[in-house]
Amino acid sequence: MRIVLATRLFRPEVGAAAFRLAALTDALTERGHEVRVVTTRPPASAGPPPEERASVSRWPVMRDAGGNVRGYLQYASFDVPLLGRLAAGRGADLVVVEPPPSTGVVVALATLLRRTRYVYYAADVWSDALVAAGAAAPVVALMRMLERIALRRAVRVIAVSDGVADRVLSLGVAPDRVAVVPNGIDTTLFSPEPAVTREPVFVYTGTMSEWQGAEVFVRALPLVREKYPEARLRFFGQGSAEPELRRLAAELPAGSVEFGGVVPPVRAAEELRRGTAALVSIVPGQGYDFARPTKIYAATACGTPVLYAGRGAAADMVRDARLGAAVGHDSRAVADGMLEMLDAGAPDSAHLVEWTRTHASLRSTGRSVADELEGVLARGA
Repeated sequence: MRIVLATRLFRPEVGAAAFRLAALTDALTERGHEVRVVTTRPPASAGPPPEERASVSRWPVMRDAGGNVRGYLQYASFDVPLLGRLAAGRGADLVVVEPPPSTGVVVALATLLRRTRYVYYAADVWSDALVAAGAAAPVVALMRMLERIALRRAVRVIAVSDGVADRVLSLGVAPDRVAVVPNGIDTTLFSPEPAVTREPVFVYTGTMSEWQGAEVFVRALPLVREKYPEARLRFFGQGSAEPELRRLAAELPAGSVEFGGVVPPVRAAEELRRGTAALVSIVPGQGYDFARPTKIYAATACGTPVLYAGRGAAADMVRDARLGAAVGHDSRAVADGMLEMLDAGAPDSAHLVEWTRTHASLRSTGRSVADELEGVLARGA
């Protein structure tokens, strides 16, 4: 098969999208398929791109102050040239596209012109995220329209969870076109080795946006430090909520809260290994309670338990699989959870690692999505 992946994120950049598409690329090339990745030129901070068995076409794009392709102008700087890049390239049997929905619409048009088909890899529902972030109604309506077009024209939609699949169905996609393939993590990068001494530190990795509400952890820290004055928070990543987090942190004693910026996966894994727990949160009732953040798997793959603040699918998973603790999204409940974890001492790392390798291996995810693509082309033939 000749398969094209259209994505604004690809390795060496750090992010769940880059990880899962790299895993899919590896699974497809291992099976002998010809893969072309149409993506962006990474920022210098991401490091040099690795050698690839796939053909990778990179294009310069606008990035925000943090080096991300995030924002309407930044998306447009990728989407506008994408139509020409797909039209000019060699024909493909199938195109795979990641959000945002505007990229999906461009791919829908390009595949219509080239008389081929595409698969939409739905890691989340963007219009729901805009609602959760408090975006203006006209913006949400426009994104909802684009998302419906991108999803309904896809020959197959890969949803990363049952919750995402339910939202995709609510946007009018036929049930027989939706497949659920859970997200995963690279268990070779995120692993319990080499072992390090754990510290009274709680580690947050990844995006910091309004709908995640990570400020609840900063507000809880003074309550924790009444018993454990050495307890600290470490944030790695960036996002629209970072300025507010820094403002709150500035009100606490110096050194209580640290911000390390975006770091390579190897460094993130190192920080997770030495933490008492990893911090994950989603503000309840914002339309995102169905999400299962990949940062949960990154922590448990390293043998580190999760303190989840919120409710819904992720909270249920953390409780049912004994991956740590799930508490309410308020400072008192979070502080109580932190104190319990500090009191408990060493976690059951072996259980956490084994569960992750069994249920959330990125290698298995890539192979499962590759199976779906082969199935689409077999039925088409």
